[in-house]
Amino acid sequence: MNTLSGIKNEFPIFSRLINGKPLTYLDSASTTQKPRCVLDALMSYYSTSNANIHRGIHALSEESTEQYEATRRRVAQFIRANSEREIVFTKNCTESINLVARTWGEENIKKGDDIIVSAYEHHANLVPWQELARRKHARLLIIPLLPNLAIDLGVYERLLTEKTRLVAITAQSNVLGIIPPLTQIIDAAHKVSARVLVDGAQSVGHSQTNVTTLDCDFFAFSAHKMAGPTGVGVLYTKQAILDGMPPFLYGGDMVTTVEEHTAQFREAPWRFEAGTPNIADVIAFHAAMDFLDKIGLETIEKNDQYLLKEVKKRFLSYPEVTLFSPDRVNSNSCLSFTVTDVHPHDIATIFNSEGVAIRSGLHCAEPLVKSLGVPATARMSFYAYNDLADVDRAEAALVKVFRVFQKKSRKVTV
Repeated sequence: MNTLSGIKNEFPIFSRLINGKPLTYLDSASTTQKPRCVLDALMSYYSTSNANIHRGIHALSEESTEQYEATRRRVAQFIRANSEREIVFTKNCTESINLVARTWGEENIKKGDDIIVSAYEHHANLVPWQELARRKHARLLIIPLLPNLAIDLGVYERLLTEKTRLVAITAQSNVLGIIPPLTQIIDAAHKVSARVLVDGAQSVGHSQTNVTTLDCDFFAFSAHKMAGPTGVGVLYTKQAILDGMPPFLYGGDMVTTVEEHTAQFREAPWRFEAGTPNIADVIAFHAAMDFLDKIGLETIEKNDQYLLKEVKKRFLSYPEVTLFSPDRVNSNSCLSFTVTDVHPHDIATIFNSEGVAIRSGLHCAEPLVKSLGVPATARMSFYAYNDLADVDRAEAALVKVFRVFQKKSRKVTV
């Protein structure tokens, strides 16, 4: 599978009509749709192998355990980790980040230390650090943006000192689509012996990730934003760091020996996966990664870039539209916009009437959206199943916004 032609046929949901119109799904930054192979993997597991893992010696348990651990190995391969033992399964990217805050952060952040985040961050990569800084009486410092919405690397380098313990940075803004210069950010942090956590939720299903060459210390993401099921998160951590982190949750399966007043814990990564995990969805995630590899992440990235360029050109031709996606700044797959004197929720409602699914609001990045000088934005985001016909329908929906709000559409050549 080296082309995206006909790829929508692999996704059963696209047989639906929304308000009598073909579904045009432009909300993949929120969650992606699932191909048939992932749905089949879920059904197959529950139909043929359903059992708890790591505990039984009967055939079903051993089969389930092998499939679950095979997915751990597959994740390590997908993001180019050195070992599957650097991979912890959680329920989502948010939990992965909180795991770091509640384990490594509790033990390594002290009074007077600095935690640095960027102005791009999703609440999941901001609020945990706010709370950790509050508990530890540390400082939370925020890297500002330049007028062109690129990260201000000059200010960042001035914020880095011997007090810096952690830098937490997104790999791609879920509002602006902007991709920060991660290598430069990570290298600068390591020069002052700070650790770096990367929120890869928006990037890992759209472009190739190599955590080893990137040299980040932590990397978090979710399966559901890369054609996989909901309820599966991943935390990559360098082995030397992970081995020194205490457990996050306590209970069954993460222990080796339990007495009345003491317990001994399993080695990493298993000591971070207490209780029965989301076995079926982890196993189905394997099928999602296979699917993406068959398409090719490079192919997906090129499709994202093509559609982003095309929709920007189309929407910029309407003077009533403001795009929050500057030129000459590296970005991908999503685009936020507003229409003069029309609330983004109204934009999204009208788009939905045309069968076009977009998101509106603060996108779980309230400080960033407020800094743009607007109460909210509408957002389109693309994935492998989107094509030029979807851009056509999005533009038609935009024209309907003008019509409903009695705005004279003055399309100009750009």
